[in-house]
Parts: sequence; C-alpha cells; structure tokens
Amino acid sequence: MTHRISRFVIPAFLFSVGIQLYAQSPQMPQIPGLGKIPGTASSLSDTQIASGLKEALSVGTQKAVKEVAKPGGYLNNNAIKILLPPSLRPVETALRAVGQGPKIDDFVASMNHAAEAAAPEAAGIFGDAVKQMTIEDARKLLNGGNTSITDYFKSKTSAQLATAFRPHVEAAMSANGVSQKYEALAGKAPQLPFMSSSKLDINTYVVNKALDGLFYMLGQQEKQIRTNPAARSTDLLKKVFGSL
Repeated sequence: MTHRISRFVIPAFLFSVGIQLYAQSPQMPQIPGLGKIPGTASSLSDTQIASGLKEALSVGTQKAVKEVAKPGGYLNNNAIKILLPPSLRPVETALRAVGQGPKIDDFVASMNHAAEAAAPEAAGIFGDAVKQMTIEDARKLLNGGNTSITDYFKSKTSAQLATAFRPHVEAAMSANGVSQKYEALAGKAPQLPFMSSSKLDINTYVVNKALDGLFYMLGQQEKQIRTNPAARSTDLLKKVFGSL
C-alpha cells in the first residue's frame, strides 16, 4: 500500500516544487497571477494600495492633531514637551537655585500652550497633502520602515506647516508675554564660556519644536497601524496593512 501511495505523492510533490521554481525564475516568462497569494501586498492593486495609504494618513493625522491640540497635548507629554532652549538648559539649576523656578515653569508652560494653540492648523494642510499622494508614492512607501509614510509626509508639508503655525505661535506667545519671559530669564542666567552669545528667535524655536512633536505623534500612529491589527480601524486598512 505504501509503495502505491508514494507513486502518486512523490510526483505530485515534485510537480508542485517545479511550478514554484518556474514562477520565481527571472529567466522564465511569468504566468499572470502565478505566485500571488490572495491577501498579500502583491495581490493588491495600485489603487487599493494608494487608497489604503491615504486612509492611513487620514486616520493617523487626525489622531495626531487631536492629541497635540488638546490642553496639555504638548506640556503633559514628555515625549514631545517643549523644554527650555539649549542656551538656558546648562544654567537651569543655577536659575532655580536663585528663585527663578516658578518663572522657568511658567515660561515652559507658555511655550507648550502656544504649540497647542497652533496645532489645529495642521489638519487642513495634512488633508490637502493626502489628496496629492500618487500611486507611485504609495507603492514605494507601503513596504518601507515603520515611519516611512510619516517621513515622506514631513518632507512634503514641513515648510507649509511652519508658515501656518508661526502667526498662531506668535499670537499666543505675545498674549502670554513669552518673549519677555525668555529675555528676563536669559538676563538672569550666568554667562558661562560655553554658552552661545547669538540671540535666539524664540518664536522660531517654538514653531520648530511644535512640528517635531506633531510628526513624532504621527509616526507613533503609523507604527500602530503597521504593527497592531487593532489599530486598523477600517476594512481597507485591515486589507492593505494586513498583507505586509
């Protein structure tokens, strides 16, 4: 009995292996559909992939903006909290020792609240950028690293976001006297040899840090969608990212 079964099983096995080798050989013409497993990235159309990545960006950017724009979105998140400018950090301990601690805390809080006030401006800019993603872009990004979509998006929107954020940051900083607070702290800081003597544009500093925090949060959302099935909130996200 064993001998009769092997007469059928072994040739069938060899035939299956031969088909797979044929399909994978670069010297052989490819048979349409051969080697594609339903549900894998290779079986998805370009349109599905592009739509899936756009949906991932839409979901990710909405969540990221919502997180940073809420009260305490920057201030209470140690991963993106805007800290003292580098010129003041080396002397923070000395400043606190001479009674400037509350002023430092107030200054830091004001910078973070300014970033939170500017963050909603990102929603419209992100939405426009999502629409402009091409199928070619999508194909390249699907199999990229955990933050490849975020990095692409950052390169496309940073300049526009900085322009949109600046007036909101300046208005919030002015309303809270942040520039004056910075000047007061800088004036009280001991002038150490390694400290830079160049004047800091505190508004630019806050805008740049606000964008850094925003893209960090977007990157976290992308990682979740790529690695955590529970974060794929739509059927399209499940299909596209479940194929990786």
